[in-house]
Amino acid sequence: MTETLHSPLHSKHEELGASFTMFGAWEMPLKYGNELDEHRAVREAAGLFDLSHMGEIIVSGPEATEYLNYAFIADYSKLAVGRAKYNHMVEKDGRIIDDLIIYHVEDGIFWVVPNAGNAETVWDTMVERKGDFDVTLENKNREISNIACQGPNSEAVLKEVIPAEEHEKLENLKYYAAEYHTVAGEKVLVARTGYTGEDGFELYIENEKAPQLWDALLKAGKDHGLLPCGLAARDSLRLEAGMPLYGHELTHDLTTVDAGMRGITGKEKEGDFYGKILLDLPVSPNKLTNMVGEGRRAAREGAKLFDPEGNEVGYVTSGQLSPTLGYPIAMGYVKREAAGEGAKLEADIRGKRYPYTVVKGAFYKRDK
Repeated sequence: MTETLHSPLHSKHEELGASFTMFGAWEMPLKYGNELDEHRAVREAAGLFDLSHMGEIIVSGPEATEYLNYAFIADYSKLAVGRAKYNHMVEKDGRIIDDLIIYHVEDGIFWVVPNAGNAETVWDTMVERKGDFDVTLENKNREISNIACQGPNSEAVLKEVIPAEEHEKLENLKYYAAEYHTVAGEKVLVARTGYTGEDGFELYIENEKAPQLWDALLKAGKDHGLLPCGLAARDSLRLEAGMPLYGHELTHDLTTVDAGMRGITGKEKEGDFYGKILLDLPVSPNKLTNMVGEGRRAAREGAKLFDPEGNEVGYVTSGQLSPTLGYPIAMGYVKREAAGEGAKLEADIRGKRYPYTVVKGAFYKRDK
């Protein structure tokens, strides 16, 4: 039997009355009360997420940049210290192993943050691809916790637990950037990243110090409308923001080109690298497409999609009734000729077809 893994914050979640779900090998909070309340808290105030099931792998050494450029598809040769970049790890043929973020934390030191379900696969693959590169790889998947504070009030929450002399530095932290701060008395890597469509931060800290950081953030957030949030709210938030999820919009059966993301491949990288084939693969006949429905019935993963003539043209990868917008939203793969903006589709929901319209861009965008 596979070992059930628990976050260092598991007892904290039990105290808060969380309902749990399995995510890969991890038992993680699904929700604490009402997932719609948690969703709205992030949109209107702030939410606190335990993301300790995510992986953390440290790459360091004189050839760290060259190694990352070989093992992943994006180009890291010009990524400044303190910045981050979205990336894919792929097979030689371009099929996606995982999508992830890599942070350039210090000169010659990078943090690779894979998805929880793929963390060990990413680690094993990174070791396989190390070859003769002068780098050190450290698997910190079971040693580092990730706590995310997301929402329009997230900066105000963090300021409650960060020294006043660091406030301006935090205010100036750009999106997809990371730096060290003193948070609740501890040295914490603070990244202005997230998976909700809102402003927010992800905080990386050693496991043994995570419970006190969680408590400090919960206390600091009381006057800012903060709620603890589970994976149910995280999924509905990312879907509204039009963000793909591995296992749904991205899978090992699809290439980066299939997902419409050829542009993240490093076009100027020299020599061979995993994913170089992506620069030459033809455009996929299917397009990752965003759609909005009518009424209250939402198409779910696996629902078939049809054009107005009744021809099957695709399938839904994620879908639900949007808590913020009040109508059904969905992502899915649709034949390119049927996926133009404004195109009319029908989704099969329990044997009955419901109208959907193709839209461009995210379903929800926050006010900047």
